[in-house]
Amino acid sequence: MKFVDEATIQVTAGKGGNGCCSFRREKYIEYGGPNGGDGGHGGSVILLADHNLNTLVDFRYKRQYNAENGSQGSGANCTGPKGEDLILRVPVGTTIVNIDTDQVIGDLTEHQQRLNIATGGRGGLGNTHFKSSTNRAPRKTIAGELGEECAIRLELSVLADVGLLGFPNAGKSTFVRSVSNAKPKVANYPFTTLVPKLGVVRVDELRHFVVADIPGLIAGAAEGAGLGTRFLKHLSRCRLLIHLVDIAPLSEEDPAEQVQALNLELQRFSPVLAQLPQWLVFNKTDLVFDDEANGIVEKAKAALEWDGPCFQVSAASGAGIKSVTQAIMNHFDEENLRLKDDPEFAQAQTKFRDALADEIRQVDQANKQERKQARLEAKQQQFEQTVQSEDELWEEDDSDVEVVYVRD
Repeated sequence: MKFVDEATIQVTAGKGGNGCCSFRREKYIEYGGPNGGDGGHGGSVILLADHNLNTLVDFRYKRQYNAENGSQGSGANCTGPKGEDLILRVPVGTTIVNIDTDQVIGDLTEHQQRLNIATGGRGGLGNTHFKSSTNRAPRKTIAGELGEECAIRLELSVLADVGLLGFPNAGKSTFVRSVSNAKPKVANYPFTTLVPKLGVVRVDELRHFVVADIPGLIAGAAEGAGLGTRFLKHLSRCRLLIHLVDIAPLSEEDPAEQVQALNLELQRFSPVLAQLPQWLVFNKTDLVFDDEANGIVEKAKAALEWDGPCFQVSAASGAGIKSVTQAIMNHFDEENLRLKDDPEFAQAQTKFRDALADEIRQVDQANKQERKQARLEAKQQQFEQTVQSEDELWEEDDSDVEVVYVRD
């Protein structure tokens, strides 16, 4: 299935049913009076988070969604049936943005969480409501109200606690396979993951966290090299970033330079994102001797002036994996305890998360506009080149044609 993390749709709630103008007419009963019922309310458009979905691809093929209208009222004071609500299922982690105001309407982060984004119109009133001592036979009714209508943008950001960063072929997919039951593609030739992959890491029976394999970055990603930074927005919900560094002899990149290059791309994409806690994990230690691996790690830490957590693992053999996952789980437990006991820290974290989400959303939309403009300019240039080449061919054909005028 194609991975789609953004879609734009138009939603319209149902119109309320009109009120009814009716009078009671029964045999042997005179002066029955008005008995027109009210119209039914229009259906609403509701988004429902579903953890069984992982893409917004369905919203790429249908862009207009309308809820059912309410029915008109009828005699005998009968209210018309209410229009049925339209429920749209979206993946967990979907943010809803109003396109006209560019404001966030809501964020669906839990399974079965619901969000009403367009309320149906109220049903109109029947003529029963307008009877009085001076108006015994009112013929006035009220039409149903129109439902709400809006254009929204659905933005999917994967829900993960840990985000993996690294150059292509650094072993991120192998790391995810090693710590979880997820099965991202791995092979013995250089390639990169094309879409984010999630894996649930169970440290013990009651404790677990989610890790995300983000497509590999390369130098110049902020300028659009490789896959660019289009998937970095999926790190906005992460609580910890792990730099997976390849120290295999076949790797031509210096480990310290790899980390510096990735941090530079993060800083260019989002300065707030670069402030997330980061750990270093040196991978493929099974391909070098222990003393050599220790030397590479110490040299890289000295070049980076690194004083944070650092680990040596082999994702292929599983060596060192358990210590990394246990340390990550302990880090989250300590952070959760501090969030519970320290209101100032919790408030600061909430403020940081809001600033991170806003910045990444703005940067991501700006990057999309730049890529769209670049595509339009490329098409225009290609069109101009085609027209120019056709003109040149036409001029070449004309040069060989002799025109003779004959007078009758």
